[in-house]
Amino acid sequence: MGTEPHLPGEARYRESPPFAVRAQGLDLVFYPRGADRLKRLIELIESAEKTLKLTFYIFAADDSGRTVRDALASAARRGVAVKLLVDAFGGANPGFFSELEEAGGEFCLFEPRIGRRYLIRNHQKIVIVDDRIAMMGGFNIEDSYFAPPEEDGWNDLAFTLEGAVVDQLCDWFARLEKWTENPKAQFTAIRRMVRRWDGGSGPVQLLLGGPTRGLSSWARSVSHDLIEGRRLDMIMAYFAPAHRLTARVCQIARRGEARLVLGARSDNPATVGAARSLYSRLLRAGTRIFEFQPCKLHTKLIVLGDAVYLGSANFDLRSLYLNLEIVLRIEDKALADRMREFITEHVPASEAITPALHRKRATWWNRMRWKLCWFLVSGVDYTVTRKLNLGLG
Repeated sequence: MGTEPHLPGEARYRESPPFAVRAQGLDLVFYPRGADRLKRLIELIESAEKTLKLTFYIFAADDSGRTVRDALASAARRGVAVKLLVDAFGGANPGFFSELEEAGGEFCLFEPRIGRRYLIRNHQKIVIVDDRIAMMGGFNIEDSYFAPPEEDGWNDLAFTLEGAVVDQLCDWFARLEKWTENPKAQFTAIRRMVRRWDGGSGPVQLLLGGPTRGLSSWARSVSHDLIEGRRLDMIMAYFAPAHRLTARVCQIARRGEARLVLGARSDNPATVGAARSLYSRLLRAGTRIFEFQPCKLHTKLIVLGDAVYLGSANFDLRSLYLNLEIVLRIEDKALADRMREFITEHVPASEAITPALHRKRATWWNRMRWKLCWFLVSGVDYTVTRKLNLGLG
C-alpha cells in the first residue's frame, strides 16, 4: 500500500465532503461532515410525504435534538405518520418529546427492565422516509455528533441508501416497533427475532446484531470473512473483540495486510485502554495500527477484501453479541476501494503505533489498566464505563 504518513500534525485534518457511490443496485451517499449529516437529516424529514420511521440510541435535549424533534413535529402536523423509537438509556426525558406527540407523532422508549432484558441496548441508528430512502450510520442525535473536529465533535459517518434493501429495513423496523410497544414483551422474543432474521445471501445483506443463542447474522458474517480474508482495513470507534476474533485479525496480518485506525480520544476512555490491551499481539503479527488524533472517533467501517460493513456496530463484545445493531454488508470492489481511500484520509492525522512506541507506553501499570479496561468494556454497559477515566483518553 506504499508509505503512509503517520505522525500527528503532519497534515491538518479536513473532513471529507459528501460523496456518492453506486454499488450492487444501491445508490449510496456518504456524509463524513457533521454539518452535512444534520443538514441531510433535516432535508429528509422535510421531504417526507407519508411516513417517517426512526430509531436512535441517543436523542439529546440540546440544540440539535430540538432541531430534529421540531422537524419531526412539523412533519406530523402536515399529516406524515411519524414513529420514533429511542433507547431509554440514551434518550432524553420522555417529556422532551411531548411536542411531537401533541402534533400526532408516535414516540416510544426501548426500555429494558430488571433481568436479562435489562442488559440489552438498542444501539441502532435508522431513518426511513416514505419506505423508499433510508439513512444509517454510527451517529446519534446530539450536538457533538454534528460539531466539527476543532470543536471536538465526533468523527463519524452517515450514509443514505436507495434500493431494494430499504424494504428489508422497513420489515425490521416493523418487528422492532411491535416488540418495543408491547409492555409484556419477552426477552426470548427478541432473541428469536434476531436469530431468525434473514438478511439475504447475495452481495447485499442487511445484518443484525443482538442477544441470541449462537451468533447473530452480523457476528457470523464478519467472523467468516475474517477467516477467509487476506486484506483488512478498519476504522473503528470501540475495538475490543474477543480473543478468537483478535487472532483472526492477526492471521490476516500474517498472510496479507491488516490496518486499523482506532481512537486516541473518547468520551468513554476505557474503550481506548481496552484497544491498547490488544496491541502487543496485533503488532507482533504485523498489523499496522494508527490512533486518530484530531477529535473523538465514532466511525464504524470495516473493509474485508471486497466486502464493506457499514452501520451502527462497533467491533467489541457488546456490539457483536449483546446490543441490537444494524449493519449493511455490500460486496463490491469499487465500493471497497473507495472506502479504503476514505480510511486512508484519516491516516495523516493519526499516530502510528510502532512496536517501539507501544513498548514505551506499556509499563506494568498501564498494562494492568488496559486489561481492566478490556474487562469493563466487554462486560459492563457503556453508560457505566463512560464514567470511568482510569487516567486514559
